[in-house]
Amino acid sequence: MQRRYLSLAAVITTTMTLTLTGCGSGSGSGDDVTLKLIAADYGDSQSNSSRHYWDELARAYEKKHPGTKIDVEVYSWTDVDKKVEDLVNAGHAPDLAQIGAYADYAAKGQLYGVDKLLNVTTQADFTPSLAEAGEYKRIQYGMPFGASTRRLFYNKKLFTQAGITSPPQNWDDIARDAQLLKAHGVEMPFALPLGPEETQAETMQWMLSGGGGYTDSIGKYTIDSPENVKTFDWLKENLVDKGLTGTDPAKLNRKDAFQDFADGKVGMLNGHPTLMKQAEAKGIDYGSVELPGTNGKAKATMGVADWMMAFKQGGHRTQVGKFLDFVYSDKNVEKFSGDYGLLPVTTSASEAMQGDPKYTKLHGFLQQLPNAEFYPANKTSWPLISKTVKAKMGAAVDPHGNPAGVLTDIQNTADAADNTGE
Repeated sequence: MQRRYLSLAAVITTTMTLTLTGCGSGSGSGDDVTLKLIAADYGDSQSNSSRHYWDELARAYEKKHPGTKIDVEVYSWTDVDKKVEDLVNAGHAPDLAQIGAYADYAAKGQLYGVDKLLNVTTQADFTPSLAEAGEYKRIQYGMPFGASTRRLFYNKKLFTQAGITSPPQNWDDIARDAQLLKAHGVEMPFALPLGPEETQAETMQWMLSGGGGYTDSIGKYTIDSPENVKTFDWLKENLVDKGLTGTDPAKLNRKDAFQDFADGKVGMLNGHPTLMKQAEAKGIDYGSVELPGTNGKAKATMGVADWMMAFKQGGHRTQVGKFLDFVYSDKNVEKFSGDYGLLPVTTSASEAMQGDPKYTKLHGFLQQLPNAEFYPANKTSWPLISKTVKAKMGAAVDPHGNPAGVLTDIQNTADAADNTGE
């Protein structure tokens, strides 16, 4: 998932299409309707597919609202955004979609504003940072569905064997600890997944750790800033060139890095909450700390949210809004978050989770959410820039790489996209 923090609506990506099964026009009528939902799959197997969550939720809603049917289609993250794009381009937009980006659809006037859908209580309950991240030109169109923040994970057993008594607090600590881990035979002292799967996330985490980021305070891209150049020069010289990443970062995907950590091959890596269950399932004794920065903790952690959005084409604003109020009820938000190791996107559900000892290991991630920084998902150019980062950033840190040159290349692409209004 890639993907900066908002509310649980952001964390889950869902598309719903509303189709009349009766003869009425639908927007506010009581005619029977079928709402089509297209959603992303957060499970890692058939047994825990998000389809189970949505099917249960849909049946519960239909029982309370006999005139409305919820037709759910769940797709992998690899396919879901393209599926929605194809439907929209073919003139068959779903009524609701839970996917990774909303701004392009908002810019084309294809989405309902959140204030036209949700009741006041539901809308006000979104975590403020997530609600803001869902805005395009100061109007919220993206509803956060699932969210996460990032922390640095470390393998306690490997640290002890290497004589390391405390987790790293800054970059010097990371470099020193990685050297000690390598000296004690650790295969991958620091996993640096800059492969094509989720490069944009690992890149942003390091940018924030170095005092930079993708954009400045007014939303202008700052990809080739001095801070970002220094960050990737440091990574290349202090981790990659010294053989402390264990493999070519450009070929390592986040999914594989997480699996290697769960298999006990990795000393340290940046991760999100779902890594906890994966590591625990393999018996890994791990710890996590806030992301280290150049001289202490990073200025901010990265937050990621996935987005729910409602398309206008079907015209069933009232029915869609009622269903979304149900989707974002505390019970449903807490269940989804708990089932998939994500953070709630509403204030009330977050407070409930922080007060529940069952979620103690998530508390550190939750506490970071209000001040986390997110992808610039409100920019219509962001999907292109994300794709460009995925294609190019891994090569920036290889032995013959040129971080400054790669960052400038991506910056030029970003400037061109913004100048043409893409």
